[in-house]
Amino acid sequence: MLTISQLASYAGVTVRTVRHYHQIGLLAEPERDHSGYRSYNTAAVVRLIRIRVLADAGVPLARVQELLDADPDEFARAVGEIDEGLSADIRRLQSHRTRIAQLAAGDHLALPQVVLNYLDRLRGLGVGEAYIELERDAWIMLAAQDPLSIDPVIAEKNRLLDDDPDMTRLYRLLSSAPEWPPDDPRVVELADLVEHLRLRAVQSGELQIGAAEQRDPLTALLDAAMTESAPVARQLLAILEQRGWRGWNRLERIPEGRVPRDR
Repeated sequence: MLTISQLASYAGVTVRTVRHYHQIGLLAEPERDHSGYRSYNTAAVVRLIRIRVLADAGVPLARVQELLDADPDEFARAVGEIDEGLSADIRRLQSHRTRIAQLAAGDHLALPQVVLNYLDRLRGLGVGEAYIELERDAWIMLAAQDPLSIDPVIAEKNRLLDDDPDMTRLYRLLSSAPEWPPDDPRVVELADLVEHLRLRAVQSGELQIGAAEQRDPLTALLDAAMTESAPVARQLLAILEQRGWRGWNRLERIPEGRVPRDR
């Protein structure tokens, strides 16, 4: 007859593990000897070894009893199910490892490569990091909510940078705008350029004017991010609204007679 320490040693587990198996019902409590100590026989050793082998193979403890009691067909079927579960766990863990590795790359975690390439292009034009961060955050929100829209929008932005020097001028102005005070005279120049580009895009059919009821939570969030980006942002949007434009990411045309005027 064996003590609990001897049983654990023979089976290659710890005494604490043996006690845990008693608690969850995998290993029956033995009778105690005249001194009150647990006393195990060879059958307990064999069962404990079988439990340990199944647990070491990745079988969940909740299914160990099922496998111990199964006939050969049931055992094979259960092992197949467990193997499928382990394969799914491996795929999930591999995916997690990939994502963790991307953490070292910063923005790669939340943005597709086409956006990162576009932001690098803006840097190449001399756009400062303050504006890059603003644009990056907007792309992160858009990628999370509407990832399928990313590629066509980026393609159009790249086309405009290729063909339209006014777009390069706009980005250079926007780049320094976060540092302007609200009354900076350059805000009027920026508003002129934004309005010029909007009018041209609307006339060519490249830009659609939305209605107020079409505004969605994401658009409202993106517009709020623009408004909060710099002291001059509210002034820029106010000037554009005086000229009949409302919104930044989804534009609305304000009807005549409802355009706010300076007081």
